[in-house]
Amino acid sequence: MLTKTAVTDAQVAALVAPLGAVARVEPLPGGLFASVLRADLADGRRVVVKVTGADTSRLLRYEHGVLGTEAAVDRLAHAAGLPVPRVLRHDTTREHVDGDALVVTFLDGDLWSTADLDAAATRRARRALGSFMSRLHAITGGRFGYPAPESRLGADSWPDAVTAMVRAVADDAARWGVDLPSGRLLDAVARYRDLLADVTTPRLVHADLWPGNVLVDPGGAVVGVLDAERALWGDPLFELVGADQLGVGAVDADLLAGYRAAGGDLGVGDGALGSGDPDAWTRLRLYRAYFACLLVVEVVPRAYRGDWVAAHERAARANLGRMLAELGA
Repeated sequence: MLTKTAVTDAQVAALVAPLGAVARVEPLPGGLFASVLRADLADGRRVVVKVTGADTSRLLRYEHGVLGTEAAVDRLAHAAGLPVPRVLRHDTTREHVDGDALVVTFLDGDLWSTADLDAAATRRARRALGSFMSRLHAITGGRFGYPAPESRLGADSWPDAVTAMVRAVADDAARWGVDLPSGRLLDAVARYRDLLADVTTPRLVHADLWPGNVLVDPGGAVVGVLDAERALWGDPLFELVGADQLGVGAVDADLLAGYRAAGGDLGVGDGALGSGDPDAWTRLRLYRAYFACLLVVEVVPRAYRGDWVAAHERAARANLGRMLAELGA
């Protein structure tokens, strides 16, 4: 089971010392393999401290080096004027804690996943998230795939990156004894290589924009986006998978409307199945199948517990089967 690194108030104070004295430390919810704490400084400022453990033995391949990814993405997005935390410190010395640490500004707002939004505010939030996506995807890079060197999942082309990503999750499945039809997915990736090759510009994709990582105000405005640790450089369509991780059908029309209003076009029309570009839908099915593999495999190394686990795994496997069938795999 993934174990978070225990972080004391004294360790937080040492990490934050270059920024100021700490008056109070409070743990924050969330974080599957990182300890996340809020530190109130004596001068009234608030910061967030995230610490990942030094033990990486139970991580999936794509999860290696994620704290460095989060720091790099937050810097790029903040420079572009997007509502993300500002990086204050990224400490990899392990002088104060047994792991890597990131200190960022605290963003006010309510997590969308727990906010009490009415229908109109929810619609505004969906459109605002679409706008955020479009603006984020305007940031381009020089290479495809996951950016952390530790993952070894970067490539010069998008087809090569996707192939490496699928092979990595297949290796993870074999390592943890998880039965996975990864060969069928690799065959589909090879069959549709030319469609993947249509993606020629590496664009910044957050890849985890579900409501638990989005801060909103009572009116539905998006005031913050968190946890960019799973970001990658690739096809903007991949963003739709991270935002709806068990989705297999239509794409939210309000989200797409917000995306278009900000100047972007994901190629899936109004989000209804069959609208837009068929090639875009094929690529989206490939990404949905890959993401379903991640959801199935991670259950074992993370040692999930609870009544929800079996249903979650069944849903992910059903989604994988449906996507492979629709891909003709």
